[in-house]
Amino acid sequence: MNKTLIETYGEARLPRYTSYPTAPLFSSAIGSGDCTRWLAAVPSGSSASLYLHVPFCRAMCWYCGCHTTITERDQPILDYLETLKAEIRLVGATRREPLDIADIHFGGGTPTIISADNFLALMGVLRENFAIDAATQIAVEIDPRTLRSEMAGALAEAGVTRASLGVQSFDPVVQKAINRVQSVETTARAVSDLRANGIDAINFDLIYGLPFQTVRSCVETVEAAIAMRPDRFSVFGYAHVPGFKKHQRLIDEQVLAGAQARNEQAEAIAQTLVAKGYQRIGLDHFALPQDALAIAATNGRLHRNFQGYTTDQCTTLIGLGASSIGRFAEGYVQNEVPLGLYGKRIAAGELATTRGYALTAEDRLRAEVIERLMCDFRVDLTSIALSHGCDPMLLSADNNRLRALIDDGVVDLEAGILQVRDGHRFMIRAVASAFDAYLDSSGRSFSKAA
Repeated sequence: MNKTLIETYGEARLPRYTSYPTAPLFSSAIGSGDCTRWLAAVPSGSSASLYLHVPFCRAMCWYCGCHTTITERDQPILDYLETLKAEIRLVGATRREPLDIADIHFGGGTPTIISADNFLALMGVLRENFAIDAATQIAVEIDPRTLRSEMAGALAEAGVTRASLGVQSFDPVVQKAINRVQSVETTARAVSDLRANGIDAINFDLIYGLPFQTVRSCVETVEAAIAMRPDRFSVFGYAHVPGFKKHQRLIDEQVLAGAQARNEQAEAIAQTLVAKGYQRIGLDHFALPQDALAIAATNGRLHRNFQGYTTDQCTTLIGLGASSIGRFAEGYVQNEVPLGLYGKRIAAGELATTRGYALTAEDRLRAEVIERLMCDFRVDLTSIALSHGCDPMLLSADNNRLRALIDDGVVDLEAGILQVRDGHRFMIRAVASAFDAYLDSSGRSFSKAA
């Protein structure tokens, strides 16, 4: 990629656009009453997705950008699980009939910090309050360092269909610098345990731009990971936001790569994966051709949500647990982030929604444009605008960001169709930002675009 373009766009701090508008725009104007009404308004017969947040880890990884709490004791986890079950029952009580659930995602933190018995009990409460069957896709994020064989068996018994394993890097120097030491052997053992229990759909998470990372160490990590043949890879750029996540201050900024080096690392990872038969999906995902994600991308049915790229077609996402975010036709809701406040709200018999956002007609238009760009690197601006009953000029007239991207040769705009040029997909967040009407109004610092 042109070095000048990387310097121009790669240093910009931009959202990852897993939603639009982005979470910094959420406000306290939306509360538990709104969430209750929006839940009740989900049409009967439609399918929904669930996201359950388990905000606990045994040790802090210094690169982490998630809401999590470090605990060596089990009691805080057990107390949280009881609160989570109570929230599930409260949500279930808002409906006359259980919602059909198409997808469930357990995120963290470390969801498998829960014991095998407690995980099965939690799934039991979900099944009591929602319509979950053999077709429901259930994914769990896993720290291979703490996965035990009995837990792998419990996941299978619970109906888990996909496991997402955190790897990040196998370079010992990098691992020490991020406080996450994890051998290839430990990861391979976790993969073996999962597959022995029939959980064959496996995703690996990798990160580039970490301290002391080089192109060579990135490629060596990928080669070691490919030997285990996961179905998918998620390859993220490290987001260094120490003002937002104070533990990131333990990472020496002087050994972090700049935009040019980050781009080289990302492209080296991508080329290695593609050479081994993985299909490039969107900005940062890769999948084997027979994987559902690759098929969705080929068919133009790829979507993007808070977990990244997905085949999930549901318009309703119910967030459960502290800090979790939900999405409805009407807008977004987010639960209390502090565990104590979340617990008090649920104990009082009310939903824990503390803030959110009510979508406007223009928000929905811009959200669709941004999602199609992030998924397809191409969007028919005229067609989408007309489908929303809007003048197509709303998206392009006086759009200085878009004009700069065209002038710099990043994108082409012809007959209302915007296309990202080959070799410039690394800057897709900059392209998407051209349609973000709120970009400079949130006051929030985002990660670098490259």
